[in-house]
Amino acid sequence: MPRAIQTLATVADARAFVAAERAAGRRIALVPTMGALHEGHLELVRVAREHADTVVASVFVNPMQFGPHEDLDRYPRSPEADTQQLIVLGAEAVFMPEPDEMYPHGRSSTVVTAGHLGTVLEGRSRPGHFDGVLTVVTKLLSIVQPEVAVFGEKDAQQLFLVRRMVDDLNLPVEVVGVPTVREPDGLALSSRNALLRGGERQDALVLSRALEAAGAASDRGVEAMLAAAQSVFQADSGAQLDYLAVVDPATFTPASADHRGRVQVLVAARVGTVRLIDNLITTVP
Repeated sequence: MPRAIQTLATVADARAFVAAERAAGRRIALVPTMGALHEGHLELVRVAREHADTVVASVFVNPMQFGPHEDLDRYPRSPEADTQQLIVLGAEAVFMPEPDEMYPHGRSSTVVTAGHLGTVLEGRSRPGHFDGVLTVVTKLLSIVQPEVAVFGEKDAQQLFLVRRMVDDLNLPVEVVGVPTVREPDGLALSSRNALLRGGERQDALVLSRALEAAGAASDRGVEAMLAAAQSVFQADSGAQLDYLAVVDPATFTPASADHRGRVQVLVAARVGTVRLIDNLITTVP
C-alpha cells in the first residue's frame, strides 16, 4: 500500500526523513526540479521509481542560477498542484524549501564552478548560470544523499556538467538521464511553455523543426546539418535564434566538419519574452 507523501520544508526535515529510509534499508532516488511540474518531470519520477525504493522530488526555484535580468520572479510556481501530481505517482517525499532555508546567509560564498564549459552555449547567454546549478545540485545531493539522481536530457549541457561534476568530485551517486518528453506536435515540454502567449506557442515549434531538419541532413555531415537548421530559422520570423551548435556528446565541444559518429544538435531561441532550449542526438554516418 502506498505511503502518504511527506512534505519536507527544512534541511533538518529532509535529513531526518532520509535517515529513517536508509535505516529501513531503502534505496533512495532524487528528482531535482524547479516545480511547475509537467509530464516531462513526471516521467523523471517514473524512471526514478525503477531505480529506487524511495523517491524524493525536490521543488526549489534556485535564485543562484538566474541572472539579474532573467525571469526569476516570472518563473511559474504551483506548489499545491506539484504536490498533488507527486501524490498520484506515489513519490514518498517532496523537499520544498524556501530560499532562506537553502541559502541562510544569502547568496552562497562557496560555489561549485563549471569551468570553461560553463561559459559557452547556455553559459555564454546566461553567465554564472551553471555555477548556480552545480552549487544547488551539490547541496541537494549532500542533503538527500541519494543512490540515484534523475535529470532530463532536454537540459543537455546541464546534464553533461552534472555528470562531470559527480565524476570529478567522486560523489557516490548514479546520474540517470531521461529522454525529452514532447507534445504531439514536437514541442519539448518545459515549465516556461506556460509563459507563451497567443501565437507564440505555434512560433515555438521552430526549435523542434530546426532539429528535425538537422537530423535529416546528418548523412551529409555537420556543416550541412547546421545549414539545414539555420534555414528553418531564416524562414521563420516568430523566434529569435540565440545559438545553434553541433557538439560531440562525449566532450560537449564543437563537432568538426569531418566528424563521424554520434553528435548532439543544440538550439536556444527566444519566442516573445520566453527563452526556450532543445536538442537532438543523432549520428553522422
